[in-house]
Amino acid sequence: MRWQNLLRLAFRSIARNKMRSLLTMLGIIIGVAAVITMVAIGAGARDQIAQQINGLGSNLVIVFPGASRQGGISFGGGSGTRLTLDDVDKLKKEALLLAGVSPVVRAGVQVIGGSGNWSTSALGVSSDYPDIRQWPVASGEFFTAADVRGQTKVCVIGQTIATNLFADSDPVGQQIRLRNVPFRIAGVLTAKGQNAGGQDQDDVILAPYTTVLYRLSGWRFIQQILCSAVSAEDLAGAQQEIRTLLRESHRLPEGEDDDFTVRNQTDIATTAEETTKVMTLLLAAIGSVSLVVGGIGIMNIMLVSVTERTREIGIRMAIGARGRDILVQFLVEALVLSLAGGLVGIGLGFATRSVLTVFSGWRIVISFGTVAMACGFSALVGIFFGFYPARKAASLNPIDALRYE
Repeated sequence: MRWQNLLRLAFRSIARNKMRSLLTMLGIIIGVAAVITMVAIGAGARDQIAQQINGLGSNLVIVFPGASRQGGISFGGGSGTRLTLDDVDKLKKEALLLAGVSPVVRAGVQVIGGSGNWSTSALGVSSDYPDIRQWPVASGEFFTAADVRGQTKVCVIGQTIATNLFADSDPVGQQIRLRNVPFRIAGVLTAKGQNAGGQDQDDVILAPYTTVLYRLSGWRFIQQILCSAVSAEDLAGAQQEIRTLLRESHRLPEGEDDDFTVRNQTDIATTAEETTKVMTLLLAAIGSVSLVVGGIGIMNIMLVSVTERTREIGIRMAIGARGRDILVQFLVEALVLSLAGGLVGIGLGFATRSVLTVFSGWRIVISFGTVAMACGFSALVGIFFGFYPARKAASLNPIDALRYE
């Protein structure tokens, strides 16, 4: 039998029972739409995280404190506080593959000035920080290395603070108080937006790390060191150079574990991508459950169709149709039913993406591969769940089929 005739018979059979066919396709429609939407959400999250990681800075290498131990028990990464300004100075003086080095000292502060007060974080950094993070000022200027050496009470504020405290005036040159310590605003940073964790990066104040360390935080250790490799090709070499210099600075003997952790931008991106891949697969698996349910619905309806058309099958066999012809005919009907549901599901998936984008603001990416996968999956569902009814129809005895009432 020609494929044109098979398709014509399949569409005729579907059109004969429009409501039943629509209800049968409903599971496939919902399943395909769910898979497309879930995978698209995961892909959008992956792209957004990658964009935010790239926005962390240029050829970034981050040094974290290591894990502290007591009684043989590790308290986890970051629980040790062995990073000092001596480590920063050693990296600045001896590292050959680093274009910039900046410690990060964090202090929670209440900002008083402008039109009121605001609770935020003050980060003590070096004058290399804007180059490392690729975060220039929108107005004014960043503080200098001389300000760092002189522990100058000068700062640069983020857009969130500028908007909330200085909505009606230019903050550059004005004075604010951090923990009752007066600071002059030298500049306002460009807007960065939220990071991968949903934290507002613009809700921050940057000041010389010497000023924050000795006037605001009360710490003598630093929480983090940010470095920038001279090029992307030197990231791995810079990471190893940092590790070697810090082991020397901390006087760690050969064989002893590092009391710090060094991560580069590629490591962070790889970890984030693996996490989002797992999330995307999980979301796709959840959506696929609807496809399986839809496939079971197709199998049930095809079994009903075989029962209803038993005499028709007997007549076809009596005039020369082989079992293989009957098998192919019912498989094509199941395939057309499933693909039709898949196409409607794809349209519903695109509509769902548009609605979610408008009302939630999520970044949702539907790729050609996702659409092709949904079509292929719906076709496989139709073939898999349509095979048993088709085989049952093909194995009917012509005489028994003709006698069927």
